[in-house]
Amino acid sequence: MEQPKISIIVPVYKVPERNLRKCIESIMAQTMTAIEILLVDDGSPDNCGEICDWYAA
Repeated sequence: MEQPKISIIVPVYKVPERNLRKCIESIMAQTMTAIEILLVDDGSPDNCGEICDWYAA
């Protein structure tokens, strides 16, 4: 039986980098595999955009 797909939306604006990494890693470690992670960075002035790009690759 196919699992339903779940979308997890994470707003990323001025989030401390270690917290962002911890959040993404925690989501990726879930037992449910039919998920998509949407990282929404609307121009954060720190390195969050680069972190999002790294995980997207």
